[in-house]
Amino acid sequence: MPLRKEADQIPRIVCPNCSNALTVSRAESSTQHPMGVNRFECRTCPYEQPIVRQTIFETTQMKQKEVEDVFGGKEEFANADSVATQCPAENCNGDRAYFFQLQIRSADEPMTTFLKCCDCGARWREN
Repeated sequence: MPLRKEADQIPRIVCPNCSNALTVSRAESSTQHPMGVNRFECRTCPYEQPIVRQTIFETTQMKQKEVEDVFGGKEEFANADSVATQCPAENCNGDRAYFFQLQIRSADEPMTTFLKCCDCGARWREN
């Protein structure tokens, strides 16, 4: 995870005195900086380094998690029964849908019915 900034000098993220990680904090206000200025400071020794006219950011590429299809993927409705029902899709007049039921809540709740329109393939669920 490289640190980048506008100036040529890379700021320290480790204390040169005690080798502990530096944290970012707000320095006291001064006449030059009435709201204070951000600084790196060590929590164990008195070392501090002001962050002035430096843009520091970190770029991390996040790996997208692979999602496992728990319902069976494309084959989830292969052996499903069909039932007479109205498709909720706007432009579909389908009157049959494949369905299967799963208990996804606690035992005292009713089973959830997963449906797929036989005509347009729209999917929905009913509790």
